[in-house]
Amino acid sequence: MIPRILATTLALAATLPTLPAIAMGGGHDGIMVMEPFARETPPNAKVGGAYMTLMNHGDATRLTGARSDIANRVEIHNHEMDANGVMRMREVEGGLPIGKNDSVALQPGGLHIMLMGLKKQLKKGESLDLTLEFADGEVVDVTVPIKSIAATGSAGSSTHKH
Repeated sequence: MIPRILATTLALAATLPTLPAIAMGGGHDGIMVMEPFARETPPNAKVGGAYMTLMNHGDATRLTGARSDIANRVEIHNHEMDANGVMRMREVEGGLPIGKNDSVALQPGGLHIMLMGLKKQLKKGESLDLTLEFADGEVVDVTVPIKSIAATGSAGSSTHKH
């Protein structure tokens, strides 16, 4: 009886997804970066995107910017429909608010981190370092795995607050 229960428990545990996030302490008391990823780019591409979910278990804050050594410029962008029905990417002016006990998904086709003036190709299997900047001066370093050009999500993350 005990071996069967143990075997069933172990089998169930093996099927559960791991939670790829690290809670951030300090001024944010709970900003979590969940499932960061970037998509692979063609060899001569000058732009790329980074995606993740930001969860805030602390006081309301605002993501005001980001930076990475892999790009000349990094901005927070959103896809918006213009008056003519054409989808366009635009910078999010004033930063991205993240309310207390709220989460914000940065994903393909929506809010995302835009990497402009790429200094090298984003290649599947590699990673890039990204620093997220918040209105209160806090920063969070994130190691972003690079997935296939068609990726919609990722497992694994690494974050470090300064």
